[in-house]
Amino acid sequence: GTVAQSALDALPGKRPLMRRTFRPPNFETPVEVFAEAYTPNDAFYVRWHTTVPEVARTDWRLRVAGPGVKKPREFSYDELRRKFRTTEVAAVNQCSGNRRGLFAPHVPGVQWGLGAMGNAVWSGVRLKDVLEDAGLAPGALEVVADGADAPALAGPDFVKSLPMWKALDADTLIAFEMNGEPLPVWNGAPARIVAPGWTATYWIKAVTELTVTDKPFDGFWMKTAYRVPKGMFGASGFDSQDTEQNSPITDIKVNSLIVAPAPGSTLPLGRRAEVMGIAWDGGSGVRKVEVSLDGGATWRAARFGRDLGRYAW
Repeated sequence: GTVAQSALDALPGKRPLMRRTFRPPNFETPVEVFAEAYTPNDAFYVRWHTTVPEVARTDWRLRVAGPGVKKPREFSYDELRRKFRTTEVAAVNQCSGNRRGLFAPHVPGVQWGLGAMGNAVWSGVRLKDVLEDAGLAPGALEVVADGADAPALAGPDFVKSLPMWKALDADTLIAFEMNGEPLPVWNGAPARIVAPGWTATYWIKAVTELTVTDKPFDGFWMKTAYRVPKGMFGASGFDSQDTEQNSPITDIKVNSLIVAPAPGSTLPLGRRAEVMGIAWDGGSGVRKVEVSLDGGATWRAARFGRDLGRYAW
């Protein structure tokens, strides 16, 4: 499962991707795909902690309940799409563990290389509209999202929460489509949470339950996993989940990646070569990218391509 042991393998409906684990399926996008502005659906990375649910749209239901709502609701796929206005956002979906496999020494977890991420246009309804339709109580603190997936063996169900301010952000969606096509099963069909600017651990796939709570959610994947020492990346933006020692991983930090030339490429001596890559962050905005060809002794400014939106690369 280490980066040095990469193997290409194809899931149904996907082109060959780099297999990190087979059960549950965790497959990484090859770096050369990132030369495209939007990562094609069939090349988009796959990340699951549990079994992959296959839920027919006709059978799917989204339930909204909890002590933080006044009027519990339940929607079918068609009802949700019909009742609320459709909107879209371009955003990077990046696993919290992207590049984990490059650590030395190794640390536990899926040994991702550079490709546990992708950039797509997500289309759906605003989570804000759905929550407000159920009526938020004054004490509403977090929105707990659960999906149709279940642990393959005994273990904690993958459930995450969002602070109210993030759940009510106009760009946070319940998405049905990516890049103009229905979500693939591997990427969360029939609907998933899209929390632009935050790592993908909050983008619950095959979402079926939204529970608005009046106290901090203490499930394993919030209380124990996906946490870092407090202040390591500044404020977490999730005050109700902070402790004196640590905070949850939340927003994507500024980052970049050279896509071409690929590592190990041979370039003609004495000819000009183009260096192309991507840069992204949690939505604050990338103002400048510089490139060094001499190990950091000198730097030159890169030229930006088309602006795809604040959450895109």
